[in-house]
Amino acid sequence: MKAKQLSCIGAVLFSFFVMGFCDIVGISSDYAREAFGWSQTMAGLLPSMVFVWFLFLGVPVGIQMNRWGRKNTVLIGMAVTIVGMIVPLIGASWACLVGYAALGIGNAILQVSENPLIKNVVTDENILTSSLTAGQVVKAVSSFCGPFIMLFAVNILGGGDKQQWYLAFPVLGAITLLSALWLILSPIEREPVEDTEVTVGGTFALLRNPAILLLFFGIFFAVAIDVGTNFVSSKVMISRYGWSLEEAGIAPQVYFICRTVGAFVGMFLMTKISDMYYFRINIAVCILVILSLAFVRLPEIWALAQIGAVGFLCSCIFPIIYSMAVQNKPDKANLISGLMITAVAGGGAATPLIGLATDAAGTITAGVCVLLLCAAYLAYCAFGIKTVK
Repeated sequence: MKAKQLSCIGAVLFSFFVMGFCDIVGISSDYAREAFGWSQTMAGLLPSMVFVWFLFLGVPVGIQMNRWGRKNTVLIGMAVTIVGMIVPLIGASWACLVGYAALGIGNAILQVSENPLIKNVVTDENILTSSLTAGQVVKAVSSFCGPFIMLFAVNILGGGDKQQWYLAFPVLGAITLLSALWLILSPIEREPVEDTEVTVGGTFALLRNPAILLLFFGIFFAVAIDVGTNFVSSKVMISRYGWSLEEAGIAPQVYFICRTVGAFVGMFLMTKISDMYYFRINIAVCILVILSLAFVRLPEIWALAQIGAVGFLCSCIFPIIYSMAVQNKPDKANLISGLMITAVAGGGAATPLIGLATDAAGTITAGVCVLLLCAAYLAYCAFGIKTVK
């Protein structure tokens, strides 16, 4: 493989690191709640500020990507992210909300365009799922670094003042700028132009295909369980074991490092065994783990192990479902990508439900049960319906 091609692949994969920044909303919501005196329900709305944009922008961006090109669309997403990460320096609560919204808008654009852009540099369809999973490995590494970025912002940039937690935003902006510069300098060929006359209604008409409809909601609940576990993990340790906010920060880290390892392992295993077989094994075990996390109070170390297990077992579900959707209609890859990324709004739906359930029942167990419902639908996808690959 030529050095130029390797550089292009590296630029695309590194841009997945920027995509992982949306996961910092899990740990940062704890700091924001403490800084502004918000309830669990209000804190649960913060991820919605990020993920709601996937619902509104997924399909329109997928359509526009036909005109702009995949690489240019990625760069537009990065530009929005960079600008949005400067606003929180004002220090007000509304400025932080604007920062979250900008992070969500930029991330929605990135998620629509990043996955199809891999097809521009990886031409072998037989390794598409593994290539997409490699991108998820990089994204998972970014998610794992989120708590460290937060600690760096508080302890180094903010001099130990928790009220300065929002300084994490410009750090994210600086990394995004580096990724954008690498991508600009990479000579990635533009993909063939798809149908530029397609409409939003025409894109959603793809959901008339039963397999596409199934996979659409599969993405919705896969992201919901991912964001939901990230969000609830620290709260489990605080409410059940009396951990401090700083101590509880290890829970999302355990989750993300296990998700990283799971994506890395899955990337290799899925070159040896069926994607669906791997999916079925993982989701079946995942349901058992969530049941235990919800209703069995184990020692602290085992609770962390359960949180990590959810990350490991769910790490490959998104690329499996996404790859199946794209391969179902390869001639509509841009539109399918926009449609599937619309379903990423599931991440914004899960956390308010977790916050509401926790406040209403007065126990974190109710919040964990929201994850169980998400896993149940994914089990239905894996075992109950035949899909076309």
